[in-house]
Amino acid sequence: MSKRIFKIIVFAIFFPTFLLANNQYFEEGVNLYNNNKFYEAKFKFEQDIVYNPKSEMSYLYLSKIFKNLEKKELEEQNLKTVILLNPTNEEAIYNLAKLKLNESDYKKSKELNDRLSNLCNKFCIKSKKLKIEIENLSKK
Repeated sequence: MSKRIFKIIVFAIFFPTFLLANNQYFEEGVNLYNNNKFYEAKFKFEQDIVYNPKSEMSYLYLSKIFKNLEKKELEEQNLKTVILLNPTNEEAIYNLAKLKLNESDYKKSKELNDRLSNLCNKFCIKSKKLKIEIENLSKK
């Protein structure tokens, strides 16, 4: 048997397992997150990212975990990664705008919210409320 055929057979056997494992880590992470087991969920999302470095949803969940753990820098880093992978992810843009608002960075928060209002699909109402909140806080 040639090396090429051997490689094809090995790939065919292990590739479905690879895909299953990848999806399994994310699903386990979501279940753990929903049960407030943040450290265990964090590990599962990180495992998912090892197999799928462009898993925007794993990065989004990591940002939520870091928000709950009050690790603002890591929350921001993961939100920026989500936006880098998918510039139209409304939830990530909204969450980053809220984070910037809480840091009193009104200019960046407004910029992100303007971007969100242009995309507006699922977060329209939240975007309008955030706009009012930014305006009120920036006047103080």
